Amino acid sequence: MKLSEIFKNVDGVIINGDNLSQEIESITINSRKAGSNSLFVAIVGLNVDAHKFIGNVIESGCKAIVVEKDIENVPSDVVIFKVENSRKALAKIASNFYENPSKGLNMIGVTGTNGKTSTTYFIESVLNYIKRKTAVIGTVEIRIDGKKRDIDFATSTTPDTIELNQMLKIMADEGCEDVIMEVSSHALELNKVDGIDFKVGVFTNLTQDHLDFHKTMENYCDAKAKLFNMCEIGVINKDDSWAKRMIEKASCKVYTYGIDSECDFRAEKIEYLMDRVKFSVKIDGKYVDFELGVAGRFSVYNALACISSMVAMGYDIEDIKNGIKNIKGVPGRIQNIPNNKGFNVIVDYAHTPDGLENIINAVREFTKGRVITVFGCGGDRDRTKRPIMGEIVARLGDIAIITSDNPRSEKPEDILKEIEVGVKPLNKEYKMVVDRKEAIKVAIEMAKENDSIIIAGKGHEDYQIIGDKTIHFDDAEVAREILGE
Repeated sequence: MKLSEIFKNVDGVIINGDNLSQEIESITINSRKAGSNSLFVAIVGLNVDAHKFIGNVIESGCKAIVVEKDIENVPSDVVIFKVENSRKALAKIASNFYENPSKGLNMIGVTGTNGKTSTTYFIESVLNYIKRKTAVIGTVEIRIDGKKRDIDFATSTTPDTIELNQMLKIMADEGCEDVIMEVSSHALELNKVDGIDFKVGVFTNLTQDHLDFHKTMENYCDAKAKLFNMCEIGVINKDDSWAKRMIEKASCKVYTYGIDSECDFRAEKIEYLMDRVKFSVKIDGKYVDFELGVAGRFSVYNALACISSMVAMGYDIEDIKNGIKNIKGVPGRIQNIPNNKGFNVIVDYAHTPDGLENIINAVREFTKGRVITVFGCGGDRDRTKRPIMGEIVARLGDIAIITSDNPRSEKPEDILKEIEVGVKPLNKEYKMVVDRKEAIKVAIEMAKENDSIIIAGKGHEDYQIIGDKTIHFDDAEVAREILGE
């Protein structure tokens, strides 16, 4: 694609060079990947300013560069396009390069601290039931038409701008009609999804997480709220304490859902069972009965987010009802590990205070015996939530087993001690076992008939980050192995 086409409708000015007819074959923000047929976009990163590497980029033969700072000693044949904010410009540049793929897709973005992945799965299930060709972008995997695709991306939830537009181009070319994607607060704050035309934005909830990046809960909320200024329809959980602020900041049409609040889509007559929930929602003046094959109160919220979105987009109520009934479990989300020991073993991704509270409460609803929780906290992340999570597990559960999650560069023992601060005052039984496999084994060995073991924090993840090494580790796999023994 010609450089002039890539820069179309991008605010900026050419300050060096004039060859806008040159053909560009790739866009990159990595100076080491810049070459003769690429466009390099210099980003001011959280740790590194890429403007420092422009000399290296020019030496590699790159003839087109986007900057937001003044640079000197540039050869006359190198086009320098100066913009106010490289991140914002990159969103439009990437969209142009991949032929504005989101414009031909029904984009549904889901944001929130917890429930994003499950909500995307629920929406996908309903759309699949009504024979729509869908794609999902999120924490667990990329799926197109229900099949996992080996498309890697660098971050854990939302792809970077270039990767995202490249994926959307693939999805559009393969005939997808809908794309449901998890939208992280980082992605919104760092302009990764700028330029994406969202039909629907969904807000699940907001609880403490990522304060190492956002610093305050207000900042965290405001980052999430940006989604509701780039979509046509907003679907917001009114039961959440941050809903009012989210609604006030929204410029789109807003629908609300909940259990406890007066709202547009409210779940009533809820029946919690071990393997499913039943509830009713008043839609267009009539009560509609729903049955969902995933347990827990938080599953009702995820289903409500899905139902609200589908109704807001005009889909048939019976199709939505049958699509909800067709939903299967989500990998690593309240995932039951079958065994013949007489107790429940459940793997769940809960890694925030709210997530732990939800999963323990959900498991408590169907557990006749004790609730044993194996959990930890990630290293090099928000340390303030560690004692909070410890307190929640001790208060709501019967036995806490504190262990390693992804300690990264921190000493696992230090993380466990910070969690213990919240556990100890409640005088509940607890153990500290640094090795995660050993911790799971301890839980299984102490479990009695009718108990439930929750292995929380990693869910679908099949790795553990210890120091600078990433090793294979899958909670479900480890549990099955120990149960098999």
